[in-house]
Amino acid sequence: MEYRIEKDSLGEVKVPADKLYGAQTARAVENFPIGEEKMPLEIIRAYGIVKKAAVLANHEQGLISREKRDYVLRAAEELIAGELDQHFPISLWQTGSGTQTNMNVNEVLANRISELAGEKPGSKKPVHPNDDVNMSQSSNDTFPTAMALAVVGRIEDFLLPIFEDLKEVLAEKAEKYADLVKVGRTHLMDATPITLGQEFAAYASQLSDITQMLKDSLKYLKKLPLGGTAVGTGLNTKAGFAEKAVKYINLETENNYTAAENKSAGIAAHDSFVNLSGVLKTAASFLMKLANDTRWLASGPRCGVGEINIPKNEPGSSIMPGKVNPTQAEALFQAAAQVMANDTAVNFGGGSGNFQLNVAKPLIIHNILQSIRLLGDAVSSYNQRCLKGIEANKDQIDSYLESCLMLVTALNPVIGYDKAAEIAQKAFREDSSLKDAAVSLGYLTAEEFEKHVDPKKMTEPNL
Repeated sequence: MEYRIEKDSLGEVKVPADKLYGAQTARAVENFPIGEEKMPLEIIRAYGIVKKAAVLANHEQGLISREKRDYVLRAAEELIAGELDQHFPISLWQTGSGTQTNMNVNEVLANRISELAGEKPGSKKPVHPNDDVNMSQSSNDTFPTAMALAVVGRIEDFLLPIFEDLKEVLAEKAEKYADLVKVGRTHLMDATPITLGQEFAAYASQLSDITQMLKDSLKYLKKLPLGGTAVGTGLNTKAGFAEKAVKYINLETENNYTAAENKSAGIAAHDSFVNLSGVLKTAASFLMKLANDTRWLASGPRCGVGEINIPKNEPGSSIMPGKVNPTQAEALFQAAAQVMANDTAVNFGGGSGNFQLNVAKPLIIHNILQSIRLLGDAVSSYNQRCLKGIEANKDQIDSYLESCLMLVTALNPVIGYDKAAEIAQKAFREDSSLKDAAVSLGYLTAEEFEKHVDPKKMTEPNL
């Protein structure tokens, strides 16, 4: 491999000749040989938006020339477009402020500009990575700003649309099976009737609430600490920089970001990210239940519950011929479990650091972006390859409903709890129908039983 020599405040460093990063990035590659995870590309590209907004604000305030501004804008556009992705080799597991990644961005942009201007990479001409690209900024305020841009973008453009698609299919199933009465279950035991449509409607309602929680959480993320520099005081910025930079971020993203009123809070703590992670965990909890309910309802096909049929996507066993498993539900369950684990890491990360700086920023953003990705991918796959193809097994549903002892609950207002319980116990003990047990005990005639025990009426208020 061929190298060039670049310099930083600690001296000379060998840098691969074909890379646009510089001395500080090369040091970070050597000093953080930890794990396989790299900084998420969502952060790198969000940084492009931050650098673009900062140089526009600095130019507007008369702090940087038009020529340098235009160079930075051109290189930042390439960064945003993903054209420079190969120049970001640093491990995710680096300093807790993300300083190495911020400098990686600064160096790549400066060296790309050197190329554009006909200068050698590493010359720091015509722009300097610190003095120009990082003007009015610190890693401490730019990294959490990039975190917010990355997360809000992934939630709004990726996860929320997938959740909306899932909710739509759940609502379609609710409507399709609105009148199909089945046995309800509590404690995994027979309970009073419910329709299959009501089951799906409950899932849709849960998802609707979670979707709103996600949307609500974004308003806290949209308060950006950019302009706070090192500790939130705005050192080395010109008054009004933060508001101008955020204005340009909004022009780029078409989102309603605001400059945080207290930038120290946005640098020292990341409560908004902890809050969002909690909502993602709530979504995971719902999806875990949906996955497990799917597995139970589809169990069988002959020796389980078997009230629904799921698509046959692939053979389910290497030894049992003809077996089909609820693999999409299992994948969804596992993704949900990982999201719950990620939230634990985010909670630790949110409480980490002292005084004016949180020092677990890479940890927090890695886990949150992974959670968003896992939820989106798993839900999309489950929706397309399982939920849409679910069909009711009406014969099985009707068979269970006919033999359900808990239909006796409809008799509570008529003959009282104790007599109704006696009917159920007799029917179970003698393996007879509820009607035969009720008539045998002399509590009701057959006609009276049929009048009061109507499964469909039991799925709604009936007094």
